[in-house]
Amino acid sequence: MHHCYFNGNIMPADEVKLHHTDLGLLRGYGLFDYFRTYNGKPFQWDWYWERYERSAKLLRIPNPIDKEKAHEVVMKLIGLSGLSDCSFRFVLTGGYAHDSMSMKEPNLMIISEDLHANIPHEYETGIKVITYEFVRDIPEIKSTDYKHLLILQPDIKAAGAQDVLYHKNGDISELSRSNVFIFKNDVLITPDENALKGITRRTVLELAKPHFKIEIRPVSLQELLNADEVFTTSTTKRVLPITTVDDQKINGGVVGKNSKFLLGLINDLIKNW
Repeated sequence: MHHCYFNGNIMPADEVKLHHTDLGLLRGYGLFDYFRTYNGKPFQWDWYWERYERSAKLLRIPNPIDKEKAHEVVMKLIGLSGLSDCSFRFVLTGGYAHDSMSMKEPNLMIISEDLHANIPHEYETGIKVITYEFVRDIPEIKSTDYKHLLILQPDIKAAGAQDVLYHKNGDISELSRSNVFIFKNDVLITPDENALKGITRRTVLELAKPHFKIEIRPVSLQELLNADEVFTTSTTKRVLPITTVDDQKINGGVVGKNSKFLLGLINDLIKNW
């Protein structure tokens, strides 16, 4: 059974009740962060906390919990889950506002969840994504606004794809819930604007430093389509190759050696986390 910390109290997750005046519901005024454990320990906790705090500051929602207390809550929820590993979702909203506008006190939920792993064969075959011209509002934070992804779900499914790649004015930014990288002539390249600075992205960049030249800069959609390799990174995906974009094959539809190498590096890191 999963549990939830809600404004100071821990309870079974299915017993949490949120009032209809919550600004996250009424106005989309909320953020979340998401991370997982390896070997029962939160992965990159310091980096995830830093991002969560930064998101709260950018949205000007007061953060009602400090880092030490939040870590204590997370460890307690891990124990209550009865699982060797699980994921966590922090959800912070503007709280209840009976006039639907005035923020008084935020609502904070810290929820333990089951892990949703990718299909193993996708690491061998790669995945397909479709393209869509769009940039998220305030892309440097994980807001609760994912309506474009939900609107596009039928199109993604109809194309036999697994996700959508956002681009605007000729430049790519990110997938719906993950970052994107390309390799060209053994140079590792990732966009620098209009994308969330993902924690797995940051981890991969650190792991790649001794092995590859790295460029963090604008990346055009055409450059991605002409890349030697393309992959995406996230908490659940780690390093997941992309071998088809719309109807175009990347590297002949074959997973590249550099993507496999980076996946191996992150897999080695998490073994002894």
